[in-house]
Amino acid sequence: MREGMTPVPVRRRALRLWLGTRYFRARRWLWWRLGGVSFARRRTDPPCPYRCAAHATPLMRRFKDVDMWMQKNKVKNLRLAVARLDGMTLLPGETLSYWRSIGNPSCRKGYVEGMLLRNGQVVPGVGGGLCQCSNLLYWMTLHTPLTITERHRHGYDVFPDADRTQPFGSGATCFYNYLDLMIRNDTPHVWRLSLRVMDAELEGAWQCSAPQAFRYEVYEKEHRFQGEYWGGYTRHNVLFRRVFDMEGVPVGEEFVCENHAIMMYSPMLSEREQAARPQE
Repeated sequence: MREGMTPVPVRRRALRLWLGTRYFRARRWLWWRLGGVSFARRRTDPPCPYRCAAHATPLMRRFKDVDMWMQKNKVKNLRLAVARLDGMTLLPGETLSYWRSIGNPSCRKGYVEGMLLRNGQVVPGVGGGLCQCSNLLYWMTLHTPLTITERHRHGYDVFPDADRTQPFGSGATCFYNYLDLMIRNDTPHVWRLSLRVMDAELEGAWQCSAPQAFRYEVYEKEHRFQGEYWGGYTRHNVLFRRVFDMEGVPVGEEFVCENHAIMMYSPMLSEREQAARPQE
């Protein structure tokens, strides 16, 4: 990963953002229909009895300066999205599009204002909180032989590392419909996504029609914080994954992605300060 200075964040005017959003949404909508891609859909057959990758993340966390009502609404939004994603099945050659599967998270469909990250700030927005599901899906997919064909990294590192269990940069941001997460099945087997919103956690799993031949371990290299000339800090790393056969013998190492994010907190915070949570 090359070291270099990160330019000052650009603040776009509201009109430019509005026009850009409409343009890119229309372009993605046309590509979905004319791009020649075979998309996954919900199926019950064939059976996929082998659980190959699973993960769970807590639904409610206490973040500094974040009202808990936004997280409670996030859970409502996740239930609606999970109802569309659960059971999505990829035949060989098919692609799962996160946003094509969910659709536009609008008020008309029952979505409410939840927690959104916009230009490094936490703001309320309709459909907010669905990044938790895309983060979970991306992390699980990294532990399978499925191919990630589109993923967008988070441009801002908003919260400190207290209670973090995964490497920095191991999530996937999403914004309807052109910041998508897309996963293609390049294997000869059938894969099915399982998702559930439980009382305290969002649970997910990839199931397959055949047992998995390999297991994967995702880890980071070249992690660093960097002071910028404009007065802020940025964070950087590179993710790789080790590949093992089912007896634990290493068979390879693969590059996953490179991450760069503008930090919205001081990297000099103590562990006690990072772990601090406001009262509800």
